[in-house]
Amino acid sequence: MIGNNVAHSKLRTKRDFGINLKTKKFWSEEEQRFITLKVSCKGMRTIEKNGLDATIKEARKKGFINVV
Repeated sequence: MIGNNVAHSKLRTKRDFGINLKTKKFWSEEEQRFITLKVSCKGMRTIEKNGLDATIKEARKKGFINVV
């Protein structure tokens, strides 16, 4: 997403709004190991709510993840 930085003098310059990604390790009960993911804060909330394994299965079904 692109927007403007607005100075006190109302001078506008273009800026980018970056994605809120964090690198986080999650424990997978199914594989009995830690999995490192780059995930947004909303994604972390989804994983906490539904569980890591269920979230990964749902993402694969929707086509977001294509790594085995």
